Amino acid sequence: MPVTTTDSCLEFAFPEVHRQAHLSITVQRTLRVPDDATTYGLPPGLGAFQLTDGAQVRNRARDWSSGDVLLPMWQAEAAWFSFSALSDYPFLVRMSVGGINAVTGDDFTDEVDFTGEDYFEVPTQPWLDGFRVDETTVRQFVAMPLGKGYTAAEQLTGDDDATLRIQVTPLKGETWDGRQAARRARRRKVADFGDIVAPLAAPDGAMPEPGSAMGMGAGGSITQSIAVPIEQKENWVIDAQSEATLRIINSAQWEALTDTPPHHAPPTITQYRRYGYPWFEWYDDSLARQGSSKFADLDTVKQVGEKNGEQALPDNPSFLPPAPHIVGG
Repeated sequence: MPVTTTDSCLEFAFPEVHRQAHLSITVQRTLRVPDDATTYGLPPGLGAFQLTDGAQVRNRARDWSSGDVLLPMWQAEAAWFSFSALSDYPFLVRMSVGGINAVTGDDFTDEVDFTGEDYFEVPTQPWLDGFRVDETTVRQFVAMPLGKGYTAAEQLTGDDDATLRIQVTPLKGETWDGRQAARRARRRKVADFGDIVAPLAAPDGAMPEPGSAMGMGAGGSITQSIAVPIEQKENWVIDAQSEATLRIINSAQWEALTDTPPHHAPPTITQYRRYGYPWFEWYDDSLARQGSSKFADLDTVKQVGEKNGEQALPDNPSFLPPAPHIVGG
């Protein structure tokens, strides 16, 4: 069954597998944590990004597939992905960011690597904030233009396919029905700025020219683990896999494509701290996967900018992280 796109959500449904096999994915706006030597807690969501079916916009690029979904972001804006499964129904999720696997850093392949565990399971893993570095940290997803080595894929492979691919595989219905109790869902609080913060002007250099492609670079360090898979290989319905492809559209291109203004620029760190929005720490008894990935030696967006002689991050002041709220358990 094809993926359904709403204004802010990707809906994966597998009624042929089980009536409860339904997964919702949103891309959450958030604060870009400082790109420095500090590891920060999980910043909350500031509302979901708008998602639009690429087939519904005018002047779409010729290389876009009919099912591509457009994700509008400002340059240097951060994002995290939220996964919500109906009744805690389990799913196997794999993510390609620019053509590389977000968990391992290897080239993304169509087939699941059960030996290398190049995937994560939902609802055991309710969020993904960035590229997995090691057992306790990720590097935040930060939208950056292609062509100058800012994105993770460009650094690791020399190329970036300018897409975010999300592949979803459902658990077998009979396996689900045979269980006595579903896992309790873990929900991360999503704070919404609403009208508290007025629309912000784009920082200098934050508005690229229309038509320039963007990918995801590695931003500041965030405390987050990726849980070890717990389901057996034979429990998944591989033949029922479904996939969505997202393309990051910069603010200027978004307006040219849709005749609508982009969402207001992300808040500065100073504004964010002024309003006292919370930070989180996810406490979970599940075992985090050990060891480091290929992302461990990646240059961050700030470091690439310094090598290029550019001010890649117009707002990057360091600060002492506040005490986080503990969630999960």
